[in-house]
Amino acid sequence: MKFILQYPEVSGLERDMLDSGDIGDIAARAEAAGFDGMSFTEHPIPGANWLAHGGHQTLDPFVALTFAAAATERLRLLTYLSVVPYRNPFLLAKSAASVDRLSHGRFVLGVGTGYHKTEFFALGVDFDERNALFDEALDVLPLAWSGDPFSYQGRHFGARDVIQRPRPTQQPIPIWIGGNSRLSRRRVAERAQGWMPMSGPAELATTTRTPHLGSADELAGLIAEVKELAGERAATLDFVAQYHPPELAADPRKDGERHHDAIARYEEMGVTWLVVGASHPTPTEHHAFIDGFGETYR
Repeated sequence: MKFILQYPEVSGLERDMLDSGDIGDIAARAEAAGFDGMSFTEHPIPGANWLAHGGHQTLDPFVALTFAAAATERLRLLTYLSVVPYRNPFLLAKSAASVDRLSHGRFVLGVGTGYHKTEFFALGVDFDERNALFDEALDVLPLAWSGDPFSYQGRHFGARDVIQRPRPTQQPIPIWIGGNSRLSRRRVAERAQGWMPMSGPAELATTTRTPHLGSADELAGLIAEVKELAGERAATLDFVAQYHPPELAADPRKDGERHHDAIARYEEMGVTWLVVGASHPTPTEHHAFIDGFGETYR
């Protein structure tokens, strides 16, 4: 089992997410504490009402992860997740390749189709095209990362004899797909290197427009299904789960045995990466959380 620290997702407008600590300091501390990765999500231009009533602030994840890369040596760097339809796939490929080269091959492109309609409208992207645009990007990304000339006719562009250099360090960059739908799971089995399901309360599923995934038993069954769909590819797939119990945020040393048992259960069902996140009002408190988790669960 490997652990990813999700940089704090501060909700609302009262606080600034960077009040939780400098990214370089947090990344270096996470690496020293034994974390294996660090992740950032994205919402480039969300609705003001959404942000004021529970939505979370974000940085550009590619910029933030590059900053984290410069302060670390081994942490994997994950977009958790990048909304694929928001970008032309060539620009997405370039951002991903740049982070991968600058980090010497530590980048993982976590992706999803997106759900926030206000953001789609603000960015001029047709919400109803999001699945078609997502699949188009899955075609284009490996072509761009190959560093060889290619042509591709997209829904809104035509690329003739184009090439993208420099190549990323990894060939290809791992793609982990988020979402709970049958379509997302099939994409993982056929075309990706990992699955990032979304767990949580039922209302979260309504907000994020993905089927509800509540219990560990449900997750175990779906992981088994993805492995069956993937066939021989199953052995190479990564499976990601979220672990954010409230008491863990208050004190990662509290109820250590219970948390150890829960983490072991995830490992038994096939989860290879566990995303741990908590929001704290000061860098000192967030540093203490990172250190405490490392001392207790690494």
